[in-house]
Amino acid sequence: MDFSADHFSLFGLPQTFRLDDAGLDKRYREIQAQVHPDRFASAGDTERRLSLQNATRVNEAYQTLKKPLLRAQYLLGLAGHDLDTESNTAMPPEFLMEQMEWREAVAEARLARDLDELEQLHHRVKQRMNSRYEQLANLLDDQRKYAAAADRLRRLMFLEKLLAEIDDAMAALEA
Repeated sequence: MDFSADHFSLFGLPQTFRLDDAGLDKRYREIQAQVHPDRFASAGDTERRLSLQNATRVNEAYQTLKKPLLRAQYLLGLAGHDLDTESNTAMPPEFLMEQMEWREAVAEARLARDLDELEQLHHRVKQRMNSRYEQLANLLDDQRKYAAAADRLRRLMFLEKLLAEIDDAMAALEA
């Protein structure tokens, strides 16, 4: 097994955003069974250390491919397109206004302790994200428009954060 290969090659998968999640999970379990440190408990120090490094590498690769945001960012990196989130923070005004409106709605629902409204917001944001993820898949896999994909990914990062805020607000009300 070539542990210096990219994450996709490590699992024997094509370099695409659209992934067979079940296939990824299956390959992860198979590879982990081969490299897990428990299998090398009675081996020498070097073999145990290598096993730990390999298991860590497999875990990191799996986590990257399992999470759509990280997978997209990784694909962009493989294509030579840095997301550049530190210096590229420009967003269209209409997108930023939409984000402010979403956050105001979350704050109002949280303040009103309106769990139903938070659940509806969660559902609407999730639907928006699913649509944007499909657009991202088209840009990465079908059109190979990496600059546009990077822009879509930055927008999805905002939505992921918003969804986490909604989840936190719901958890606070349910506690």
